[in-house]
Amino acid sequence: MSSRPQSALIREGRASAILALPLIAGQLGQMLVGLSDTLMIGRLGVVPLAAATFANTVLYLPLMFGIGMTTAVSIRVSQARGAGDQQAAREALRNGLQIGLVVGLLTVVLAAAAIPFLGYFGQEPAVTHAAGDYFLIVAVSMIPAIGSMAVKNHADAMNHPWPPFWIMLGGVLLNIGLNWVLIWGHLGAPAWGLEGAGVATLIARVATLAGLIAWCRRSPDLRDWVPHHWFRRPCLTAVRSLVRVGLPASLQLLAEVSAFVMATILIGTMGKEALAAHQVAISCAATIFMVPLGLSMALTVRMGEAWGAGERERLRAIVGSGWLMAAGFTLFSAGTVLALHHTIAGWFLSESEARAMAAALLIVSAAFQFSDALQIVSAGALRGLDDVTVPAWIAVFAYWVVSLPIGWWFAFRLEWGVTGMWWGITIGLTITAVALGRRLWRKTALVPLAAT
Repeated sequence: MSSRPQSALIREGRASAILALPLIAGQLGQMLVGLSDTLMIGRLGVVPLAAATFANTVLYLPLMFGIGMTTAVSIRVSQARGAGDQQAAREALRNGLQIGLVVGLLTVVLAAAAIPFLGYFGQEPAVTHAAGDYFLIVAVSMIPAIGSMAVKNHADAMNHPWPPFWIMLGGVLLNIGLNWVLIWGHLGAPAWGLEGAGVATLIARVATLAGLIAWCRRSPDLRDWVPHHWFRRPCLTAVRSLVRVGLPASLQLLAEVSAFVMATILIGTMGKEALAAHQVAISCAATIFMVPLGLSMALTVRMGEAWGAGERERLRAIVGSGWLMAAGFTLFSAGTVLALHHTIAGWFLSESEARAMAAALLIVSAAFQFSDALQIVSAGALRGLDDVTVPAWIAVFAYWVVSLPIGWWFAFRLEWGVTGMWWGITIGLTITAVALGRRLWRKTALVPLAAT
């Protein structure tokens, strides 16, 4: 490799890392909500933890759909910033918030309608009974959660990620404090147990959205790039543009997430210990995943900005540096999990059977981290190029045609149990990483995108 490509790789990698750092920190901060809930609810016992796992797993589908739709805000704003189009950036944020509101309201309606049918998912009766009220409360919190992602994506695309990070970290700390108050009834509050954790999440998410909007309206750097009128009738052209990108992006996210949801439901039929172990392992794996996810979000912005500015020669350097950073981090994280898997499982669970299952799953999670990191980084870079439809169908095939059937076979026919389901997901992640990586390399060649 000549010195010129090397210098471009280092230059683009440094720029991506600078943008990715607060995005990673923000994603990790959000995961602290889930981890703190898991730790605090886990002290209530296996049944409340399994109920929270079941409720959050089902609600993760509409949350990911909303996040996928609001990803379009990041793509459109980064492209508008590269082209110097302030009006397009304003329309993207306002209409992205409106789309998020619609998705959130539909989530609440569907959640309320689904409560009488939770028992049909095959979970233990004690788990579904405990999940009901918590399920509805967290469903309502999806409205501010999705709205917050739209505002954050706009700020990230404008290369102002740190203020949203601090605001969202404040929301995390508020959630932890409210958990302490409302789960166990400290400071004179009622001891609501599992429902208290749901109320804490709702209040924290509302406060976070309010803080993000207040900052956007007052920031001198964003004043010309955010809506002058936040409650205006939707612009149909801008809405169609967002949906055209956001819907396939949502499909891609939903393909992976829904596969994990189905896997979780199947694991739930193995007993509450298996479900609790799965929750611990998936919480840890998801926390680690926030690092490549933050890097992926940075690549979406940087690829979109370079594409909007017509700087095609930068694309492969941005991609190559992103792959190298993702692979380097994964070597460290997987090694750490392998060395400490028994210790990590013991932080969350006291029951010996569930703890042993969680430790075994953490070993599998170390195996799939490499593919998971590369596939999400490649997907983020492709989104910056407006390439979302084919990657979505790649994900559908990998997870639903390959992962779940193989995982089911391993788990139930070969009797590998919960670890068998996780090995099936690992195979799907590997297929996705290879397919998306190959497509991204072709797309970033110095030829017209239409020709690739």
